[in-house]
Amino acid sequence: MLQAMITAEVGDDMLGEDPTVNRLERFVADMFGHEAAVFACSGTQSNQMGIRVHCLPGDELLINETGHIANFEGGAPAAVSGVTVRTIEAPDGFLDVDSLEGKIRVNDQHFARTRLLCLENTTNLGGGQVYSLEHLHRVSDWATTNGLKRHLDGARLFNAIVSGGYSAADVGKCFDTISICFSKGLGCPMGSILVGNKEDIARARRIRRLFGGALRQTGIVAAAAMYALANNITRLKCDHVNAMQLASGLAAIDGIHIEANRVKSNLVFFEVEAGRGLAIQLAGALKEQGVLVGPMGGQRLRAVTHLDATTDDIAEAIDVIRLCMGRGFADRPMVGRGPYSK
Repeated sequence: MLQAMITAEVGDDMLGEDPTVNRLERFVADMFGHEAAVFACSGTQSNQMGIRVHCLPGDELLINETGHIANFEGGAPAAVSGVTVRTIEAPDGFLDVDSLEGKIRVNDQHFARTRLLCLENTTNLGGGQVYSLEHLHRVSDWATTNGLKRHLDGARLFNAIVSGGYSAADVGKCFDTISICFSKGLGCPMGSILVGNKEDIARARRIRRLFGGALRQTGIVAAAAMYALANNITRLKCDHVNAMQLASGLAAIDGIHIEANRVKSNLVFFEVEAGRGLAIQLAGALKEQGVLVGPMGGQRLRAVTHLDATTDDIAEAIDVIRLCMGRGFADRPMVGRGPYSK
């Protein structure tokens, strides 16, 4: 990947003259069966570009209460586009027709206009769960029938594709815009992309500039994405196997609670037993031993398997977690970082 970046042919992406970026955008658009694509700096940026494409100030989007757009993007829909985020409670980070029925506001000047449906695949806080293709079609059809635009936060979409056994083109049929992140399971240093029809992507490109994402010799990082798409998709199965190995090992540790059979991708959520200490304290103890996990608030932690974590690394991590649980960590100060570290 580094060699691909070093040798990348570059130009001025602002003028549409970076050949590597142009190849990447054409390749991903074709892969998902859409007309066009635009490279973005991050998944948050490409998500917000998608929202701005579909919504006007005063509109609202519907999303699961655990969705990344609702929780981890700094309130950006409201801050940068004047869009209200309406969260819906439903299990595993999923949305389905039964949880969506009755949520569209009537067309009245008193209310925000319900305009956009946002899904996330795989779900993040929902536990790394994977939408089935039938489920995606069912919710997509409901949205279309009810006049809503459809956006997918596909930060870990290729994990979902590999786990779910469907294709990128299958997913592409279900959404108006899709945000795909290169810096997650695909292992790139940065970058994301938004796919959609020509009109939406042309507008998204203008919005990218508005959001500070006007780019120049972007081929350097686009080359990393091209390499990842050619080499790092099928190997995601290894991450999923490693995640299951980690979950199985955690299940055997006294004081750790996990439903190992619910691990479907590369995300492993587990809880430390109440009274043994808090998640942020355990995360701090593990960090001192070279194992990085994310404290998610209270007793909950998140571990992520990826291309730099080998089977041997997983075994070592299990041993370190067992060691820290045995030693105790409740007396540690609550210092550290995490999405919900307090």
